[in-house]
Amino acid sequence: MLNRYIKLIDWYIIKKYLGTFIFTCAIFTVVIVIFDVSEKLDDFLKRNAPLSKIIFEYYAGFIPFYLNFLTPLINFIAVIFFTAKMADQTEIVPILSGGVSFKRFLWPYFVSSFLIFIVSFVGNLYIIPHTNKLMIGFENVYIKPSTNNTKSETHMQIDKNTFVYIRNFDNIQKVGYDFVLEKFDGDKMVEKLMADRISWDSLKRKWSIQNYSIRKVNGLNEQLIKETQKDTTLDMRPVDFEVHDNIYTAMSTSELNTRIEKEKTRGTGVMQLLQLELYKRYVYPLSAFVLTLMGVSLSSRKVRGGVGLPLGVGIFLSFTYILFIQFSTMFSLKGGLPPIIAVFIPNIVFGLLGIYLMIKAPK
Repeated sequence: MLNRYIKLIDWYIIKKYLGTFIFTCAIFTVVIVIFDVSEKLDDFLKRNAPLSKIIFEYYAGFIPFYLNFLTPLINFIAVIFFTAKMADQTEIVPILSGGVSFKRFLWPYFVSSFLIFIVSFVGNLYIIPHTNKLMIGFENVYIKPSTNNTKSETHMQIDKNTFVYIRNFDNIQKVGYDFVLEKFDGDKMVEKLMADRISWDSLKRKWSIQNYSIRKVNGLNEQLIKETQKDTTLDMRPVDFEVHDNIYTAMSTSELNTRIEKEKTRGTGVMQLLQLELYKRYVYPLSAFVLTLMGVSLSSRKVRGGVGLPLGVGIFLSFTYILFIQFSTMFSLKGGLPPIIAVFIPNIVFGLLGIYLMIKAPK
């Protein structure tokens, strides 16, 4: 059944594609690990990081993260390298001369890129967030431990009528200071709670409020209540006050969706970051198709000098693609560009470039 759609020459190209891609991934893995070990070795020794944690937590997260980040570069290099080599050995000319159209010639490439897309897509949604959590947890203890893990001046809306303010929150002790909770009926405040501190009870999974006063307002009547302590349930958790870098990359996709829904109410100013992280997971795996199209179109012509020129151009374009991603992300965070547009722009621009190169490719 499969042989009806994938012929012998297709299997040859698919094996070349995937073999070169896996080999390039292995080379990049060795290189980035060697460079990272040389950079982080002092930190590992200084803080007595256990070898088991270095291997099974830090590098178990580090390698998938950077391979996923560099997949466009690795994929592009792999496609250009073996396609340019096929062209240099005059393997492509007989295929096209035998009546195979260029679009048909692209078929095994897109079968291979679809497999890479599936792996990248599943990894982005389900695997990378988990491994990122391992890596970030290790970094926060052994590489760049935070001496000040306090988020200050936090305003948050936790439901339609309830607003909270915490002057600062210590994520190590799970304690917030100068806590204020205000409840409104429309635009009128009906209750205001002020407390010296609020702490998270992980066993009860509730907040404990200490030394608080409640001012209740009913028209012209006001009532003031002072108490020492009470436990209450609020729609917020200590994780909402974490200030570690890359915290959203360690969230599962379901956690991101939940956080986005809450952020629509809370308005704490991190919606752009949350949406960018979510959309990246769905959109960036499409680079497998975009860069494959560009790579084949660019390197299928036989040129003097062998594979050197196409490979050099490919490396330049792949780095440009990664930089384009970073620029569009910054435009979204700093310039107000909608996140969904920011994540699609690199693939749209380079996809159009790929179509142009395909039209100009030898037929």
